[in-house]
Amino acid sequence: MCRVGHLDPGSHRTVLMKTGLILLIVGHLIFISGALVHGTVLRFVLRARDAASLHYGVTNGAAGIAALLTISCGVCALLLSRYLSPAALKWALLALSSCSSLCCLCCLLGLLVAIGLTLGTPGRVLLGPCSIGSSTLAPVNRDCPFDPTRVYSSTLSLWVISLLLEAMGIFFSIRCLLLTLELLSLGCCCRGMLRMKVSLQEAPVESPSPGQCLALLRLDSGETARL
Repeated sequence: MCRVGHLDPGSHRTVLMKTGLILLIVGHLIFISGALVHGTVLRFVLRARDAASLHYGVTNGAAGIAALLTISCGVCALLLSRYLSPAALKWALLALSSCSSLCCLCCLLGLLVAIGLTLGTPGRVLLGPCSIGSSTLAPVNRDCPFDPTRVYSSTLSLWVISLLLEAMGIFFSIRCLLLTLELLSLGCCCRGMLRMKVSLQEAPVESPSPGQCLALLRLDSGETARL
């Protein structure tokens, strides 16, 4: 049986199934955390002329795209764990896992910048609609669309959770990418061995010609006469 590294096709099924399930869960959690951040805070603070709030919105939107790619990668990995033969599934998983890992990496860097901006400007961008200068406790007024006493810590907590989820998405997407590359190499190896076996089976067995048989008989008779 063809083997690449330490895994064979049977082992790939189990690993791909587990990786696909983890990617499905991680992708849904990324989507939920991004939706919570957008619904509770970002929809109130997004302004076209503010670079920091635009960065928050772009990062949150990219997190939604990364979540969809991660979920798609998990679904494709589950399908490939069931059907290892189709080459189209392998190439689709290769493309999805590459896109998912790159998009999760971009979101992770964007979240790091967003957390740094928020901590560096003690929440002034997040709490801009409330017209307060810091993230200290302030009473809720009619001009503030949300509760400023909780939004600062809640948003940072959700961003940290999203950061960890994006890191998990990168890790398991790269793992899925490596598994797909091994499967593609395994398929090439098995096809090469199959071609070699077929060529050996189809190789004609050369039979001696009548002239060669007569020469061998004469040589044998001459040696017998000498004896």
